[in-house]
Amino acid sequence: MDSCPMCSKWHDEPNLRVAELEHCRVMLNGDQFFPGYTFVFTRSHVTELFHLDQAIRTGVMEEVSAVAAALYKLFHPDKINYELLGNMVPHIHWHLIPRFAQDPLWPRPIWSEPHREVVLGEKEYTERISSVREALSSAIPPQRCL
Repeated sequence: MDSCPMCSKWHDEPNLRVAELEHCRVMLNGDQFFPGYTFVFTRSHVTELFHLDQAIRTGVMEEVSAVAAALYKLFHPDKINYELLGNMVPHIHWHLIPRFAQDPLWPRPIWSEPHREVVLGEKEYTERISSVREALSSAIPPQRCL
């Protein structure tokens, strides 16, 4: 869908791509105020989980879980937050956010108050994406990555 920001995100922000999986795409969020903040979104434009047939829905949830496990392995957070809303961007997508007890907004939701955006340098994005990709490769069988 041309007007959907999630449908175009993969093409619009190639420098933030982590992985293209069987059912989902994985991208680092440009704002790294919360280190490791990652998006996981369905490759096809779908607005509700129940719109997916059961086998694909199960595959999507396995991929979301694998990305969360990779982030946990890499960042060792106190908690992973999973946000699946879709009110502003009606395309199934998760915000996976490693959270730490020492982060300034703990334990509140990340949107509870404004924060300064943390933009990394090109090398830092490349290194972080590479680290997430490597951690994910141990959680996702190679035949499930495209």
